[in-house]
Amino acid sequence: MEQTGHGLVPADDGWWVANVRDLAWHTVEGGGTWCEFESPRTPRGPLGIGVHVLPAGETPGFYHWESDTEGFFVLEGECLLVVEGQERVMRRWDYFHCPAGTAHITIGASEEPCAILMVGTRSADHHTRYLADPVAARHGAAVPVETDSPREAYANRPPFHPAHAPWPRDR
Repeated sequence: MEQTGHGLVPADDGWWVANVRDLAWHTVEGGGTWCEFESPRTPRGPLGIGVHVLPAGETPGFYHWESDTEGFFVLEGECLLVVEGQERVMRRWDYFHCPAGTAHITIGASEEPCAILMVGTRSADHHTRYLADPVAARHGAAVPVETDSPREAYANRPPFHPAHAPWPRDR
């Protein structure tokens, strides 16, 4: 692990142990705060994993489907899941198994921030499609026009920047 100005980051793709509170975190206005468990210096591996903390009304991105499987495990708090155009509330210890091709987005939905462990597989031919869904749009979590381009989908989102770890909260 290497110490940066805003927390620890993996130096390479070798093994490591660290408390998520000590990792480097990032934030973006309206998009919560997150940490990733991968080294920024090595090619992305077949598994993406990290923790995303969402205050009420914030979302980690826009309603989309991906060509790879993902999983979302709520560690604390509550979020609203929009999946295939339906709303589902997820609470602590709930898990959402998201097969490839399943349209989805999570939205912070409780007074206390929602912490979600997010996991995703990555294939060489990975593809994401951002959808203009009316249910997700009611929560500000959908693009106005469908696109395959992350650059188009996030053109109006401010850049992300380093942040202090918002989780785990001391009890």
